[in-house]
Amino acid sequence: MTPLDSSSTSTWRQFYALTKPRVVQLIVFCALIGMVLAVPGAPSALEIRLALIACAGIWLVAGAAAAFNCVVEKTIDAKMKRTAWRPTAKGELSDRQALAFSAVLCSVGSAILYWTVNPLTMWLTFATFVGYAVIYTVILKPLTPQNIVIGGASGAMPPVLGWAAMAGDVGPEALILFLIIFLWTPPHFWALALYRVEDYRKSGLPMLPVTHGNEFTRLQVLLYTFVLMAACLMPFVYGMSSWLYLSAALVLSFGFIAYAWALWREYSDALARKTFRFSLIHLSALFAALLVDHYLF
Repeated sequence: MTPLDSSSTSTWRQFYALTKPRVVQLIVFCALIGMVLAVPGAPSALEIRLALIACAGIWLVAGAAAAFNCVVEKTIDAKMKRTAWRPTAKGELSDRQALAFSAVLCSVGSAILYWTVNPLTMWLTFATFVGYAVIYTVILKPLTPQNIVIGGASGAMPPVLGWAAMAGDVGPEALILFLIIFLWTPPHFWALALYRVEDYRKSGLPMLPVTHGNEFTRLQVLLYTFVLMAACLMPFVYGMSSWLYLSAALVLSFGFIAYAWALWREYSDALARKTFRFSLIHLSALFAALLVDHYLF
């Protein structure tokens, strides 16, 4: 490989990093769950094609929102160990490059959704982009410690987008999935903020552990896991799923509560990390259980 080829590859890797691939993967996975649940029984070849196209469009718009976020928060990112590696924070990509990249991804993704899926999905996805990139990142995040609660509405939208892509509307089932992610987001993020509190303090962002302290945040994490458990039971109560999902939801919910209880009783950074990691397992396994249950029962 020539030095020019190496430089080109490195630049593309930097652009790819702007999309926050791991976060976007989870977004697309949650959207896919909404798509699957919106289709009764096994999907046809045309429905599979539609789902793949919708996933691509959602991935592009979500990546655009992540790239825009990296530009807005580059100064903050540079102060935090967790985000200091990002290309915009390190100055490897200029604001102009990152914004142009974000605009291209958003435009292409929106066009795909509008012309090949349906206008409702496009508008909902674009509204999610605005909610995360502008309302949450620019307005809420630096303004209030409840930023993650209010802004969590954008992060909870993927199953709704997936449902709209396949059904052409937003049914109550999609809203139940939205509620689960909406209530999952605060305990998930605050567990991270607890062991990254010094980073957030340096950044100047009013995250809950900074403004209200460690003990208050731990109590909020615990209380939210109880409310989240109630939401996780709703697919069974509403008739979306059977006992298989119910069993998984109970095990995962009690597991999350156990971590939150231990964290509330006696804090350690190590336990906060474990709680954060389990929250990721909780959501992924919960939706995977919904998927399995949908096809088996």
